[in-house]
Amino acid sequence: MKTDENLSTGIIRRIVFIALVLIILLGIGVFAGNQSVNSVTIKFSDGTELNVITSHSNVNDILKENNIYILESEVVTPGFLENIDSSKTITITRKDKIKEVPDEQALAEVIESNEILNDQNEKIVEKIVKETVEIPFETITREVASSNTDGEKVNRILQEGKNGIKEITYKIKYQNDVEIERTQISEVVIQEPVDKIVQVSTQLSSRAAAASRIQNGASAEAATCQAYAKQRCSEYGWSDEDFYNLVVLWEKESHWNMYAQNRYSGAYGIPQALPANKMSSFGSDYLTNYETQINWGLHYIQRRYGTPTNALAHSHNTGWY
Repeated sequence: MKTDENLSTGIIRRIVFIALVLIILLGIGVFAGNQSVNSVTIKFSDGTELNVITSHSNVNDILKENNIYILESEVVTPGFLENIDSSKTITITRKDKIKEVPDEQALAEVIESNEILNDQNEKIVEKIVKETVEIPFETITREVASSNTDGEKVNRILQEGKNGIKEITYKIKYQNDVEIERTQISEVVIQEPVDKIVQVSTQLSSRAAAASRIQNGASAEAATCQAYAKQRCSEYGWSDEDFYNLVVLWEKESHWNMYAQNRYSGAYGIPQALPANKMSSFGSDYLTNYETQINWGLHYIQRRYGTPTNALAHSHNTGWY
């Protein structure tokens, strides 16, 4: 009788043990499934590479997590404040190794040249030309509250800015050595620009006043903002499709609300500028004026992506633009 009881007790204990193991394994699986884990490649300026596994997406967080420090003579792509892109790669480059573009606006290289005749038997020269142009860097201002009562602002440069480089390939037609048609074939970013970061110490009262203006202000209707944006898109030479994609992009970002603020990142306004005072280069009323925000946002898109269509495609691929 005792033997049967011992046998039954042993079987029960095994069942309980197996159940506990399954529960633990299931819990680990659920935890892992809830974590967004990235495999990131870090390329160093000396040519070596390091593959890391991380739950972070911000470049600065990933570098800190792996105890990697950047020298003053080095540049990081994407920048410290950005997230890793779809390539899951962080590149560290020595500044003296980055290809520089001379003072001229572009360097052109003819890849291919052909001669054809038009309907009037006039000679047309068709060339494939690759141009290297600079991407201007942005200046980011970080405001820090100060107890200063003299009204003066104290600026400190946290990071020097550096222009990026991109290569644009065109098909160009010439008649009698005069350009008559230009078609863009491709655009490749060789080196992302590095933002200049300036820290500005301001009086706390000025920040409180800005917040009060935001709370008391009335937001313009989305239709009003979009009508202004459509007019500005036409001035950039963009198509109706580009404008439609802009509407989709900023609907996703802010619902066209000029007071929209991301509570996690701090991105602000219709184009969700990060930080908000990036837009101050287009007007001191960037917190409360939809036209200032749209003007800055369209300039940013044109400089970084060329068209709203390209910006929306990038947003779909990466989750940001």
